[in-house]
Amino acid sequence: MIFDKYLQDKQSFIFELDNVIYPEKDYYLQVYYLFAQFIEYSEQLNAAETLAYMQELYLQEGADEVFVKTIAKFNIPEKYSVNYEMLLHSVRLPLKLLVYTEVLSFLQSVVLERKQIFLLVKGIPAMQLNKIRQTEWDGLEKYLTVFFTAEYEPEQDALKLILEQQQLSREEVLLIGNSTITQNIASDLNVDYLSVNELFSM
Repeated sequence: MIFDKYLQDKQSFIFELDNVIYPEKDYYLQVYYLFAQFIEYSEQLNAAETLAYMQELYLQEGADEVFVKTIAKFNIPEKYSVNYEMLLHSVRLPLKLLVYTEVLSFLQSVVLERKQIFLLVKGIPAMQLNKIRQTEWDGLEKYLTVFFTAEYEPEQDALKLILEQQQLSREEVLLIGNSTITQNIASDLNVDYLSVNELFSM
């Protein structure tokens, strides 16, 4: 497997969360489902129509403008932004978030080799922690050490500061991510980087 060579050479494995551990859409689409159900009850709007619009908007444009465009399209009162934000940050999901099969195999291999696993998590800590808590880790959660980049100043130096704080040898670290920005940060710090997409193409 592609990660066998890394298991031999590396001692610490740092994973990003969204679209690396699990597909981020699995979180948002469940939030939209629950919000559509809530609005149907509160405003007598058709939940299926609201949900379909939110899903399509997310898949086409991402999450940033989903709420604003949805309330504009369906004339939903702005006051429901409070309910939406509560769902977004602290929702109890109907279904657990599932780790990508290939990533789960990688994580299990790292644990079997008794090496370190870190999560480097960008975004709002409360929301991201909610995602982590509702992920089906298959028992791996006790091997994870989680760092939120928002808790570091400046945030863009989070990885550098974590390496120093944990006294990690850069030559023995592998960062697994899903963005050019993360790849560039790893390169600047002389840390090896693996795109999660390489695991999916095995």
